[in-house]
Amino acid sequence: MNYNETLEYLYSSIPSFQDVGIGAYKPGLERITQFCKILGNPQRNYFVVHVAGTNGKGSVSHMLAAVLQQAGYQVGLFTSPHLLDFRERIRVQGEIISKQKVVNFIDRHKHDIEQLGLSYFEMVTAMAFDYFAQSDVEIAVIETGLGGRLDATNIVIPLLSVITNIGYEHTELLGDTLPKIAREKGGIIKKCVPVILGEKDPAYNLVLEEIAKDNQSEITYASDVFECVDQYFEEDKQVFSIIRKDDAVHYLLRTTLMGEYQRQNVLTTATAVHILHYKTPITITRRAFIDGIRDVVEATSLRGRWQQLASAPQIICDTGHNSHGLKFVAQQLQHHIDANRHVHCIMGFCSDKDVSAILRLMPKECSYTFTQANVQRAKDKEEIKREAEEIGLKVQTAENVPEAIEKVIKEANKEDLIFIGGSNFIVGEALNYFQE
Repeated sequence: MNYNETLEYLYSSIPSFQDVGIGAYKPGLERITQFCKILGNPQRNYFVVHVAGTNGKGSVSHMLAAVLQQAGYQVGLFTSPHLLDFRERIRVQGEIISKQKVVNFIDRHKHDIEQLGLSYFEMVTAMAFDYFAQSDVEIAVIETGLGGRLDATNIVIPLLSVITNIGYEHTELLGDTLPKIAREKGGIIKKCVPVILGEKDPAYNLVLEEIAKDNQSEITYASDVFECVDQYFEEDKQVFSIIRKDDAVHYLLRTTLMGEYQRQNVLTTATAVHILHYKTPITITRRAFIDGIRDVVEATSLRGRWQQLASAPQIICDTGHNSHGLKFVAQQLQHHIDANRHVHCIMGFCSDKDVSAILRLMPKECSYTFTQANVQRAKDKEEIKREAEEIGLKVQTAENVPEAIEKVIKEANKEDLIFIGGSNFIVGEALNYFQE
């Protein structure tokens, strides 16, 4: 098979959660454990940082990978979902896996994949583990796919576990309360492995602390180690002034990640770097930390985080896709609304999202164009429109993402802001539109 035939095989014979949703979900670690045993347990060949959470885990994973690369390590990065290219999920030193490596892996292991009945995510996870071992990776940053306890990535024994935060997502699979969701995500905590929590919240703190205590794992809250004393924009960069609390050491961090919500992700990353340096075999200098945060977009090709796609009018996209994440996007949009600037939002959602809850967070002063991505999981745009009208939003619809973009650009003034988001699929199609 060539690369396109290989992708067609994957998508037709092993449907992904990204495309079809809950029907593709196969919880449990038995299949991935057996398959990795066949591969020779490649995930044991390098150090691992394991990252879970409702929001921010992708940004934190990319920041950590960029810092570790600056520190001189050969770094693997496994994230999901992808926006444009399947191969974005698997990177070494910021470079995506080659098409030939994907083809070779499937050709070599197709029989075992089918015999074991692997899910799409299990197959991709194993491919990443195997590729990292082949590439002489020294440390891999592994982002969970869904939850944590039963996620395919959870067969790793990491140097450090990171949980960014807990919010409502995939409640039909993870539970309908924050403590239940926390218990699932806290499943990545391993025996005597330090764990970092990116946010403090009395709604779920005790659950995670209990899991850590049972595993004799030291738990550290990012807010106990670092504090952000200033945050501002400087030309095309965002600046974070942070202080380490125990000794008042100051860091001035400049980054091209422009989302205001990155503040908490920076503090979580800083704490992870601190623990890695002082409590594991990994060495990370001050310069590597500062330069890694500065170069994260270029070093890891991180996309879709308050990313500017065009100017006059300014067009921004962001992958926030649940109420926990879009709350912060809505706050930043509110800051852009003034007498001389109108904000237009192009949005679409997956059918499993609580769209009414999300839309109630969005500014009523904006104009909304609802559309749907070209995937099975997309929620019908007319249904979204009805829910939005009940809330009192100004709405219209467009057949697809390109049509929505062209329609809104014609309606907008040069001083306006156009925001594109609501789901990873909408952002992916927008990125493709502007790339072409």
